[in-house]
Amino acid sequence: MSKDVGLVIIGTEILSGKREDRHFLRSRQQLARRGYGVAWCLIVPDIRDILLTQLRWTMAQSVPFFAFGGLGATPDDLTRACAAAAAGVALSRHAEAEALIRQQFGGEAEPVRVRMADLPAGARLIPNPVNNVPGFSIGSGYFFPGFPQMAEPMSDWVLTQYFPPLVADIEARVLLPSAREGNLVPLMESFCAAHPDIRFSSLPSFTATGPQIELGVAGQEAHVQVAIRDLKARLNLMGLEVQDL
Repeated sequence: MSKDVGLVIIGTEILSGKREDRHFLRSRQQLARRGYGVAWCLIVPDIRDILLTQLRWTMAQSVPFFAFGGLGATPDDLTRACAAAAAGVALSRHAEAEALIRQQFGGEAEPVRVRMADLPAGARLIPNPVNNVPGFSIGSGYFFPGFPQMAEPMSDWVLTQYFPPLVADIEARVLLPSAREGNLVPLMESFCAAHPDIRFSSLPSFTATGPQIELGVAGQEAHVQVAIRDLKARLNLMGLEVQDL
């Protein structure tokens, strides 16, 4: 099981500024509580060719992904059809999803709402405790409505069912006042080569008193402890001031 999950946020209204995204931060926090991180995040418009291309890309990756939005029955809700095409399967009526929708809406299920039961062939349902219109999963992708109040309990259910809790990675950070990133690249390269099991980050910034760099080392606790000691030793040999964060 990958320790990271990709995110696909679907909606032209987010890119146009009509609505603010509410999925990225919530998902990142939700994943972190179980020891997972965000591998990447795409924000994709409701344009068939673009959505299909991006879903094909996500399905070819080695990490699972959560997709939010586009599961309704209006002409701009393209996710179900594009997910089927990306997975190379037909879009077909899912009997259990249809039964749930008819139970929820009765006579108002026809002629439009029942279309939300048209899912990629072989899809597995994700229960929706808010209005019983399910999401679905196909391959390594999990598809949720765009409404955060629905997506949150549904993605919680997916994490409980399919993503066992992991020991969360830790991060150690140091601040280098007055240091310039360009002067430290050879040190960074040799350090990263010596510690392939950690993730390294360098965040330069400028303050009123001059430049500074924040260096981060993340990964399993045992690896991080060894790596941060080595990093500090290398920096001290260069005569740099090192402050723990």
